[in-house]
Amino acid sequence: MKILVTGFTPFGGEAINPSFEAVKALPDKIDQAEIITLEIPTVFHESIEILDEAIAVNQPDIVICVGQAGGRFDITIERVAINIDDARIADNKENHPIDEPIFSDGQPAYFANVPIKAMVEKIKGAGIPASVSNSAGTFVCNHLMYGLMYLIDKKYPTVRGTFIHVPFIPMQVVDKYNSPSMELSLITKALSLAIQAALENPTDDIKAALGTLC
Repeated sequence: MKILVTGFTPFGGEAINPSFEAVKALPDKIDQAEIITLEIPTVFHESIEILDEAIAVNQPDIVICVGQAGGRFDITIERVAINIDDARIADNKENHPIDEPIFSDGQPAYFANVPIKAMVEKIKGAGIPASVSNSAGTFVCNHLMYGLMYLIDKKYPTVRGTFIHVPFIPMQVVDKYNSPSMELSLITKALSLAIQAALENPTDDIKAALGTLC
């Protein structure tokens, strides 16, 4: 088994992106599965192109893309990506798409095909806050998740994948009043647990009431 795990470059004026900092701290193997890590630019379209190349070269069984969600207090496993770019800020190459489809021949939305609820419960079982998220936003994180699931639909039908959002780490919130954060070691541990859950549940997710009221 091979698992490709990606994280993003810093963006939005931040000096660090906890997604790749946590990803690059993962062990080389988790439950005998080889872990391959990759840093992805926070750039529309280029991010998907680099991911496509990495999948073609490494031929992973599972792909988990990770991104920063400043303001969230827990690890959030994304359920769905939508076919729209609507950027509040420019990406790292000054691209600023507004109300643009990601792929004209893609579905309106794609759902993760890994056991997202099992992943959440595995993380929570270790005492780390986690939840299912039903919105990956409309910036490069959603863009990359949509791109991943589009590639799975069009080119890599045996691959499974999702996107995980992680909070700021403490050094990022020193001057951000009342903003939540999580220790980097806990984020890395949560990613390891999510990978373990994906390996332990290769076909079906668990039944758990992890939805939201609004």
